[in-house]
Amino acid sequence: MAVTDDRTGRAAAEPQRSGDPDQQGRQRGEGGHEGSFLRRNGLAIACFTLFFVFWASQAVTGWHVYNEDALTHGEATVAFAHYLTSGHFIEATFENWESEFLQMFAFVLLTAWLVQRGSSESKSEDDEPDAPDANRGDPEAPSPVRRGGLWLKLYENSLVLAFVALFLLSIAGHAFGGLAEYNEEQEAHGQEPVSTVEFVTSSDFWFQSFQNWQSEFLAVGSIVVLTIFLRQKNSPESKPVHAANWRTGE
Repeated sequence: MAVTDDRTGRAAAEPQRSGDPDQQGRQRGEGGHEGSFLRRNGLAIACFTLFFVFWASQAVTGWHVYNEDALTHGEATVAFAHYLTSGHFIEATFENWESEFLQMFAFVLLTAWLVQRGSSESKSEDDEPDAPDANRGDPEAPSPVRRGGLWLKLYENSLVLAFVALFLLSIAGHAFGGLAEYNEEQEAHGQEPVSTVEFVTSSDFWFQSFQNWQSEFLAVGSIVVLTIFLRQKNSPESKPVHAANWRTGE
């Protein structure tokens, strides 16, 4: 409601409250830096803390499994530091990372082109295409947007490119660690070691990959469909609790 200025008799405009997140960020300060470092980065800190806890737990338990198997076969056990460079640990680590990064780059790419009506994980059928060229003059736009050209083209696909690169590095790590583990088993059974090409074209390598890949897309498909009908209060992965089932996106 407008407020009247008693001295002039004219309506004085009230300060407007913007619902624009970017505007709200500017009102909080440069870059929206409000609150402590932990508050601003709590989600990333929690995720990476859990990652390191579980990765360390994997390493310790894997070391025990490896040594128990060695004792069963009358072989010498290894120190923890040696185990961390073994094919057993490297393969187990990268085999899982590979499937996670495949899931991420595939989901980012699929959601850029496809929609799922009613899902909070999908863009709306009526969403306008992103037009970064229209924001080249925005001083707060990222540098590649302001520069345009090849820099913009790379930047507007940088999320998929990053996940593809991480996927390729992970599948290479899986192949390297898996080859070492496979040849160790070959040696233990008195058989000849195989080459990298022989291993990555073997059923064993692809069985390890596919058993993880299928579960990733089962999980993604589940959240795409379940968010149509189910809710989680206060989670950005869910639509608002009161939202209609047909409502798509955030």
